[in-house]
Amino acid sequence: MSHTQTAIAALLAIATSFYYLFFSDPHTKYSYHSLFISTALSDNVSIAHHLHTLTHRPHVAGSEANAEAAAYVLSVFTSCDIQSHMASYQVSLTYPVSRALSLKRPSSTPADSSIITFPLRQEIYDGDPYADVASQVLPTFHAYAKSGSVTGPAVYVNYGRVEDYATLTEMGVNVSGSVVLARYGAIFRGDIVDNAYEAGAIGALIYTDRKDYGGSDAKWFPDDKWMPPSGVQVGTVYVGTGDPTTPGWASSEGCERLSYEEVEKAAALPLIPSLPISAADGETIIRSIDGKPANDDWQGDKDAPLYRVGPGPGVVNLTYTGENVIATIQNVIGVITGTEEPDRFVILGNHRDAWTFGAVDPNSGTAALLEIAERLQKLQKRGWKPRRTIVLCNWDAEEYGLIGSTEWVEENREILASRVVAYLNADCVVSGAGFHASATPQLDELLKQATQQVQDPENSSQTIYDSWVGSSNSPAIGRLGGGGSDYGAFVQHIGVPAADIHFGGGYPVYHSMYDDFIWMEKFGDPMFQRHVAAASVWGLLALRLADDEFLPFNYLSYAYELQKSAKELEDEVSGKGISLAPLFKSIQELSEAATKIENQTKAIKEARGLMSIWKRDHFKVRELNDRLMMAERAFTDRDGLFGRPWYKHLIYAPSKHNDYGSKSFPGIDDAIEEAKNLNTAESWHNVQHEVWRVSRAVRHASLVLNGVLT
Repeated sequence: MSHTQTAIAALLAIATSFYYLFFSDPHTKYSYHSLFISTALSDNVSIAHHLHTLTHRPHVAGSEANAEAAAYVLSVFTSCDIQSHMASYQVSLTYPVSRALSLKRPSSTPADSSIITFPLRQEIYDGDPYADVASQVLPTFHAYAKSGSVTGPAVYVNYGRVEDYATLTEMGVNVSGSVVLARYGAIFRGDIVDNAYEAGAIGALIYTDRKDYGGSDAKWFPDDKWMPPSGVQVGTVYVGTGDPTTPGWASSEGCERLSYEEVEKAAALPLIPSLPISAADGETIIRSIDGKPANDDWQGDKDAPLYRVGPGPGVVNLTYTGENVIATIQNVIGVITGTEEPDRFVILGNHRDAWTFGAVDPNSGTAALLEIAERLQKLQKRGWKPRRTIVLCNWDAEEYGLIGSTEWVEENREILASRVVAYLNADCVVSGAGFHASATPQLDELLKQATQQVQDPENSSQTIYDSWVGSSNSPAIGRLGGGGSDYGAFVQHIGVPAADIHFGGGYPVYHSMYDDFIWMEKFGDPMFQRHVAAASVWGLLALRLADDEFLPFNYLSYAYELQKSAKELEDEVSGKGISLAPLFKSIQELSEAATKIENQTKAIKEARGLMSIWKRDHFKVRELNDRLMMAERAFTDRDGLFGRPWYKHLIYAPSKHNDYGSKSFPGIDDAIEEAKNLNTAESWHNVQHEVWRVSRAVRHASLVLNGVLT
């Protein structure tokens, strides 16, 4: 090599190093990511301020207070130089008009019989700083509950699950014509009401049992974290998703709507009246119930009376009247446009509406979202620009049935299905200690990597990953089949990779008027360091997805998860003539396709020597990323689940009898449950059909990853 050639080579090497140092993603972008999670940008005081502002009044969907909260979120986005707007919808919501509940306790002497009328009121405690606005809290009710008045003997049904009714049948207890008393805790409240109707009950009461929400002593909020005896968990009993009058299309002004009679025929709304009640009122009714003693695992805490199942002799009179209104809801949307791939979206979402003050649910997440917006502005001032577009979404009317996010997804379905890289959700992002995450499996490794970079808020000597893993070899990552939050429309309807994160588990004052800033400040996150950590993990996930040149997806994790779920099916169908061979074959093909695209990614990276930097094939990278992004869509089927066509995803969807729960392969699971009940050749043939459907979907995902025509 001549001296001239040597000099040119040296200059090229220097130029290449300069490029990597100042312009290329692998270096500059990651320095910004490190800055994002540093103490230089995080601010627990600001997060506390946002939460305090958002929760100073009850702000149920459709209310003036919630519109004010939306304006506050919009103002913060705008002040962060984020292009923002309101996306409004006209949706069907329900509110309580009147409620009444009484209990007649018969005596051997009719003259001695007594009637108790329940106040149905959550009590204000001494020194409550929100006493002046407590009157703005809606009366305790179930959204979309059926209006009506019923009278019947009380029957205790434990958590109101299908298996609980099976136990009652074995005990010889007839539920027909009764008003059931179920306790919160195991399944979605809407399914409690539906299960009661299917069992023949004429009404349902759902109470907050001390054993689940009251602690082990007589201390409760504000002295301890537990639900006070008068506390009531309100919530929706609608088992669908989105506005029930516009199933599958957006609730824009002047749109087509179903009548409530049509919605009821579709079995989306409850068919018997129901009310949520307090622990104190529930225990009073329990004391009026005689009959056989309930099983040990149905009993209350050590201080509770003996629980019996009935029926009666206590007789309940339940009256509820609600009104259905078309109300305006507002999603707040903020967009930071990507510089290199503006047509690829990374979406962060959290809802804003609350049944009461909503310090945990949902505004701990809203405060974290605003913290992320402020940190991203600080990054932009330092020169950061995202490769892909980041969209910040603050949803409305989630509490009624994921309505705000669902209407937005339904309206923008085609553009979202073709452009969204991933959706990152947070809801009750802080309710206590301990990190938890759920995701579609290709994001598992990214979750692990992000948590390895963020300090544990409980122990500064370790990372969140360290505490998350604990003594096990790998963290427990949940899946997104349940209908509990706004990831539903993204995963289950259009097939978008997604994750959901939070600190803490279930918390005692959930959906009650005691979920306020004081509870958070005293028990949920006194120093607001968990909020800071949640914002760091949530934002870092978004930055990686927005800035990494190669999307950080790992479909080998998906194949492993499907393999594990398929093996669990073997016992379910053993001896029934069902072949799972097509499913196992398709999963093997997915594993091979995942390995192939991993190798292709490595090959592109390895081919990039210092001298080939100017010859990068961006189209090849783009095409590879598109395969990674679109593979999740292939798990959907346009016909959806049998009897539940809105749910398109054949891997993850809510359980048919518990909207909060889920199993992999929901269509197969639904078919197996029906076949067990009917035990006919046709019903088991339908199980085989569902196995084939899932097998085809998994194979489609493999074809997408391979990226070649057959």
